[in-house]
Amino acid sequence: MRAHPWAHAGGISGGTVFAVAVVGFTIVVGRVTDEVIVPGLDSPGGVDGVDIWVAMATVALIGLVRGVSVMVRRYFNFMGAMLTQRTWRLAVVDRYLDAPLSFYRTRSAGELLAHADADIEAAASMLMPLAFSVTVVVLVALAVVSLLMVHPLFALVALLLFPTLALLNQAYTRAVEAPAATAQALIGRVSGIVHESLEGVLVVKTLGREQAEVDRLTEASEELRQRRMDVGALRARFEPVLYSLPSIGVLVLLLIGARLVGSGSVTVGQVVQGMTLFSILWLPVQIIGFLFQEMPRSVVAMDRIDSVLAVRPEDRLDPRPGLAEVPDTVAVGFDDVSFSYPDGTPVLRGLSARLDPGEVVALVGATGSGKSTLIGLLSGLMPVDGGRITLGGVDIAVLGPDGVAELVAPVMQETFLFADTVRRNLVFDRDLPDGEVERVLRLVAADGFVADLPDGLQTILGERGVTLSGGQRQRLAIARALLRRPRVLVLDDSTSAVDPVVEAAILANLRAHSGRTLLLVAHRLATIRLADRVLFMEDGRIAADGTHDDLLSMPGYASLARAYEEAGS
Repeated sequence: MRAHPWAHAGGISGGTVFAVAVVGFTIVVGRVTDEVIVPGLDSPGGVDGVDIWVAMATVALIGLVRGVSVMVRRYFNFMGAMLTQRTWRLAVVDRYLDAPLSFYRTRSAGELLAHADADIEAAASMLMPLAFSVTVVVLVALAVVSLLMVHPLFALVALLLFPTLALLNQAYTRAVEAPAATAQALIGRVSGIVHESLEGVLVVKTLGREQAEVDRLTEASEELRQRRMDVGALRARFEPVLYSLPSIGVLVLLLIGARLVGSGSVTVGQVVQGMTLFSILWLPVQIIGFLFQEMPRSVVAMDRIDSVLAVRPEDRLDPRPGLAEVPDTVAVGFDDVSFSYPDGTPVLRGLSARLDPGEVVALVGATGSGKSTLIGLLSGLMPVDGGRITLGGVDIAVLGPDGVAELVAPVMQETFLFADTVRRNLVFDRDLPDGEVERVLRLVAADGFVADLPDGLQTILGERGVTLSGGQRQRLAIARALLRRPRVLVLDDSTSAVDPVVEAAILANLRAHSGRTLLLVAHRLATIRLADRVLFMEDGRIAADGTHDDLLSMPGYASLARAYEEAGS
């Protein structure tokens, strides 16, 4: 309501007018019964025609007010619900974009999709009946006053009925909360299984795991179905009682009214007024029942959304002051850098190194030595635990993630391309001339296969670029990084799927047309030999620094180099 007060206020106002019109309608019906219908039946001369027209006009006017109030309530309710969903979706997606990398390491893609879709839908499901349920308080108050003016016994029936409904609703809410929470959590699990099966469709098909994936999804879906059946069973027990109470109230009112009419305490019209009011209360009771029915699921879903919004985003500093101090050619410094996983496992231990401006450096190390972690820290994807990393002498903590992204362009081994045209995958929304795009494509030896595509740069790629080979995707990813004109280019084994001859040509082109600092995470001797210098990582530290030939005297590096040479041959 705080986010969109006018929409929700409009819905509540429409509902309030509806409540007043409903009670007014019952009063009019009672008056028409006593002053038009009963005299028309009992009096030999009937009633005056003017009285009939006045009664008809009054009933029609009240009906018009009710109809307009329903339109206003529904219009603003829908507006409030949709605006709120939009606000929550934007908030969740914004937090996804600003969340640190550690956030994604503990959550599956299916769970994240469920937060942004199913959880928001569930959380907003109680917004539609909420405004009407708020106005039910007004309706109940007016109804009790109206019945009290007719006869105290009529008001007593209402005062017994409404608390009974409230207690039953409370009991229903408590009973349904646990299975509703479990069902909402299982939606994320089912979404995750579906996402994994589709994302890994090649693995599923090549390993013949189609039936296994179907069985896995069937098991999770069956568990979700069972939890929803539990919720349905609770609804089946509670809802008939909730919906029958107003009808029971009408019967009780009829019995009491018949005796009171016989004793002359009330008129027939007043009994009709009370019975009409109780019969109309059927709808508000349904709305309240629906509200309480949706509330547990909505609260659980909102808790899941809040768990996302509670994640502390990365600090978004203004990078301009720091960028102004960075020179055109950038040196990279690692000063006593340390980093550990969230569970406390150390990855980097007091690592120190320096890359001179315009230098080509190969980063070499066995699996698990910390190479990818170091690249992630240099790219600003996560903060260091100790020490500092500098670009052109400026601490990346001062530049922030946005500032680092202006200077450093990492290209990972696993490339991602969007289901869009080749050109948009390369330039995104920047206005770059085709000549610049074609020049960079030539640098990475991608101009040939791009020209052979059906529509060249305007060819639409499949999701994740599946219509291209692995080597083609990697070359486009390098071209995309170069078009950003970075001062530091990081290739994290991003030519592993490229033919060695083509790889050598790409690296030679990058070296000839560079001026930027280039860091290569390499697993091929041919690539390592192209570097000016080699940094050898071991146990989270730089164990050695020098040329490839110099480092061959080290047993650890020599053993790794032999393994690379044997793999290449």
